[in-house]
Amino acid sequence: MGAGRWGGLPPGNLSECPNGSRWAMEIFNECAQDARDLASITLGLVSIFCFAAASFPQFYQACKTGIMDRALSIYFLLGWLGGDLLNLIGSFLADQLPLQVYTAVYYVLADLVMLSLYGYYKVKNRGRGVAAPINAAFAFLSLGTLSTLSLLGRGDAAAQEPARFKGRSLLSAGGDEPGPKPFSRSEIVGFTIGSVSSVLYLCSRVPQIYTNYKRKSTVGVSYSLFALVMLGNLLYGLSVLLKNPEPGQGEGDYVLHHLPWLVGSLGVLSLDVVISFQFLAYRKGRAGTHEERDALLGQPGDSLES
Repeated sequence: MGAGRWGGLPPGNLSECPNGSRWAMEIFNECAQDARDLASITLGLVSIFCFAAASFPQFYQACKTGIMDRALSIYFLLGWLGGDLLNLIGSFLADQLPLQVYTAVYYVLADLVMLSLYGYYKVKNRGRGVAAPINAAFAFLSLGTLSTLSLLGRGDAAAQEPARFKGRSLLSAGGDEPGPKPFSRSEIVGFTIGSVSSVLYLCSRVPQIYTNYKRKSTVGVSYSLFALVMLGNLLYGLSVLLKNPEPGQGEGDYVLHHLPWLVGSLGVLSLDVVISFQFLAYRKGRAGTHEERDALLGQPGDSLES
């Protein structure tokens, strides 16, 4: 991910943004004409770093407690992976900047690592009876990711048109022409995929909230994971709202074109607040890590719902 000319693309054309920031145009192909646009870009970048770092505290917590298979809901992880996969596909189909594509690839890989840890501790704590389905699911997900990456590579190699300025954005689908207008074909595809992705992100929180409620504990779950995601979603939502609309485009039309990503980021933020309250509610009187792990391992007949 080298700065300057992403993936060999030519730098932004300042003639299309005469009063814009040179570094924002050359590095991100973004027309930042005032402090509001620069703040939007800065908040978007910080949100990306928050999302990128969010998984590491959970990796550490998983290795520390050894009960990740009970602490996290598999449906939470699968919903998160599904949302990130659609985000990756949507970034590609909507002809997003390489920055969005590369970060989307990273998110998918981080999700696969998280699922790998979940499968490892499921097998370790429950025996080898569930090893086969977990390995099959992981192999399927890996093949799907590799296939997506190969399609991305072919698309990059086949691209013949030079890069053009796209008014938006970090992790969303934008159009090439300003002004109030019907959705283009690429925007419709991106809008649809973004909507489904947002639904998956939202739905993924519900089984995790239920898992925490059922266990009456958050042991094995890293709060830093949710804190960083909350901060990332908040900053991302602000970055979208701060961005100036295209010339001739109204605020309402601009918000409509970015509605799926706003609903996804701010909606997930509200559900993560619920999880935050669960961390506070279950903070007192929760069992120690080793006590809970011993209790779980001593109940082989329990259902494996998670």
